[in-house]
Amino acid sequence: MEFRELECFVVLSEELHFARAAERLYVSPGRVSQLVRALETRIGARLFERTSRSVRLTPLGERFLADLRPAYDGLAAAMERARAGARRVEGVLRVGFQGSPSDVVMATVRAFERRNPRCEVVLAEVLLSDPFSRLRDGEVDVTFTLLPVEEPDVVTGPALNNVPVCLGLSKRHPLASRRTVGAEELAGVPLIGLDSRAPRPLRELIAPTATPEGRPVPSAGTVATSQEGFTQVALNRGGMLFCSPTAAQHGRPDIVFVPVTGLPPSRLGLAWLRSAETATIRAFNEAAATAIRSRAGDLVA
Repeated sequence: MEFRELECFVVLSEELHFARAAERLYVSPGRVSQLVRALETRIGARLFERTSRSVRLTPLGERFLADLRPAYDGLAAAMERARAGARRVEGVLRVGFQGSPSDVVMATVRAFERRNPRCEVVLAEVLLSDPFSRLRDGEVDVTFTLLPVEEPDVVTGPALNNVPVCLGLSKRHPLASRRTVGAEELAGVPLIGLDSRAPRPLRELIAPTATPEGRPVPSAGTVATSQEGFTQVALNRGGMLFCSPTAAQHGRPDIVFVPVTGLPPSRLGLAWLRSAETATIRAFNEAAATAIRSRAGDLVA
């Protein structure tokens, strides 16, 4: 038996008017009739006497209402408590990040926890090459990831940054002394990419297979994490593309980061499962946008 049928029966027994019952239930009068008929079919007898001028409970309908009312009220109260709980922002929110927590990640966490003191953020690293497995396995609730995302079960928030791309190179690489590298020059630089677990758009962001003008870009193998990529770059086994904040965070004596001109900027955003969206996730996404606007205002000032 469907709760909606019981709800319709209770409301109609209170209103004894199809139009008013429909208004309370946010459905059409025809839908009220349909639900009542379905319930009467399940029971095997009429619960209401209907005429063109009036609606009233049958004796069976009156007995059914008396028997149903305590259980219905308890179920309705339980559902309302559940809805209220779903609207609350409290408990633990597990947030994924890639590589190391950037300024965007940390600013978002601080802004969210200031706004929602009853909720604690727990950060967990996700693989650069596999950004959504921990999300789908329920190990994290929301994750920072590079955009765009083309996964039908995943929702993304707006871009939280828009930053230049750098080419990580060994200090021994011939291009290491350059001030910039053009995108077309990547045709001569074997690039380290991500392994096959990475979604296709992400693999193409990290290691494009062709330059903007269509020249093929050679491959220098694949890795799963940023740290593996840094190691391969330091060994001069290829170059690897990084966003400028990651480059700034990972300065080391054996690697240089050369800005790349002619490539679209790198963008970071939040992603979560469409089926698992909660008020807490929405609040975290809002806090991220607020934190980024605040940081932008500080930079302008």
